Amino acid sequence: MNWFLDVLRGAVIGLANVIPGVSGGTMMVSMGIYDKLIYCINNLFRKFKECFKILLPYLVGMVGAIIIGAFALKAAFKNYPLPTNALFIGLILGSVPFILKEMKGEKIGWQGSVAFVLLFALVVFLKTIEAENVTKISLNVGTVLLMVLLGAICSAAMVIPGVSGSMILKTLGYYEPVVTEAIPACVKGLTHGDFGAFFSNLGILLPFLIGIVAGIFGIAKLIDILMKKWKGRTYCGILGMVLASPVVILMDTSIYEGFNWIICVVSVVAMALGCFIAFKLGGDPEPVKE
Repeated sequence: MNWFLDVLRGAVIGLANVIPGVSGGTMMVSMGIYDKLIYCINNLFRKFKECFKILLPYLVGMVGAIIIGAFALKAAFKNYPLPTNALFIGLILGSVPFILKEMKGEKIGWQGSVAFVLLFALVVFLKTIEAENVTKISLNVGTVLLMVLLGAICSAAMVIPGVSGSMILKTLGYYEPVVTEAIPACVKGLTHGDFGAFFSNLGILLPFLIGIVAGIFGIAKLIDILMKKWKGRTYCGILGMVLASPVVILMDTSIYEGFNWIICVVSVVAMALGCFIAFKLGGDPEPVKE
């Protein structure tokens, strides 16, 4: 049962990572598994068997959700934008009690207040400069190197709560070609026997994945250092980014298209459901032994 719940938690993280404005790191915090996953990433090679066993169900859920999300989420956001976003707002708000619990008794000071304000403002600012441009990409050496770099940048955003890797991709004009074009095209090419389409899109996705893996290990080490030296102040910054996430989602005026009282009620229910899911999938998982 615990393994299945961890797969579900991984699925929530995976879905969050393909939605512009929603952070996978925020979902980790909301479910009370942030510290554990950061620890496992940082100690994967030192305690490979133990850490890989913990990470595996999360990876299974994430990969499955990212593939499904690339197909299904586009339709969900197109047809039911406000309820779908409200669900994730509920998941995000469900993380706040956990963060406050982690901050209890920790030294915050004025530095924590500054971190909260600055990082809240940073997340909102990233949304204000989000572009609607879509960049066309073709497979060549330059594209491969660019995908590695983009993967590394987005992986940092995926791990840091409140910062959306998908939003960064969208800002740079690479969200559509990578998430809603290359991933579905790669899967369709494999399932339909069109290996030309499969390998051409895999040539885009594989270096992107390499960049993500490299970036995750780098940023996880940084987070680990910050948590050990300035845990309270670090969580202040995390709280700022987490609370900015619902603001960023609601700033997108396109989600209000076709708004009426039925959609309003459904959205409130969806948000409550998101909070309930965060509560059920959250808690205090067993920490990894040092």
